[in-house]
Amino acid sequence: MQHTDMQQTGIRQTGRSETLVARTARALSRLSLEHEDGAFLGAEDDLLGRLGVSRPTLRQAAKIVENDRLLTVRRGIRGGFYASRPDAEDAIRTLARYLRLKGATLADIMVVSRRVSEEAATLACGSTDESLRLALARFTAGLDDADTPAALIAAEDEMARLVSRMSGNPAIELVMAIGFSFGMEEQGMGLYRDPEQRAQARKLLRGLCDAILDGDAEVARLMMRRRSDALADWIKDAMRGK
Repeated sequence: MQHTDMQQTGIRQTGRSETLVARTARALSRLSLEHEDGAFLGAEDDLLGRLGVSRPTLRQAAKIVENDRLLTVRRGIRGGFYASRPDAEDAIRTLARYLRLKGATLADIMVVSRRVSEEAATLACGSTDESLRLALARFTAGLDDADTPAALIAAEDEMARLVSRMSGNPAIELVMAIGFSFGMEEQGMGLYRDPEQRAQARKLLRGLCDAILDGDAEVARLMMRRRSDALADWIKDAMRGK
């Protein structure tokens, strides 16, 4: 059976400015969200009948939804449309790209993320997730090995991810992750080239992690603040080429 764009069963007009492709993409997104990640939504012909659109319209819409990571289209045996879900890394990359296009700097990110980081440290003190607490304890025990700029930047990233996860707040997790995704490696800075700077950074990290593991929210907030202050100064020095 041939389907035309005049057959719009399942898709209603929501505004004159919205194209049929956009409406179809919205319908596909809704369909995906109604199912679990990886669930089979139907073969192409099934969805043509369900949505009442032409094959070119469906394929254009599917590309949009695929780009949003809400759909996977498979060809061949077991081909068809499958529900998908974007992960945190997808969101982080998109937001980091937007920030770069707007001319944001790591210093700009720090203005926002430092307050969020303090809240994360406070909330992390109340974490009862033993696997995360064990991971943080292992991280603290291995800090002395982070004695190169690259290793210390990686350690900062790992700490941020652990603490944000321990906070139990996905919004905090996203904001902190953006700071590091956008951050130090992408800026190509000379951060942590000074051995004394690295030693101070490790000391601050250790103090922060110990406070979290001890469940001392007040000290954890203070240590995160001190770390953020020091990091902001080091970033300024690195940007000036010191």
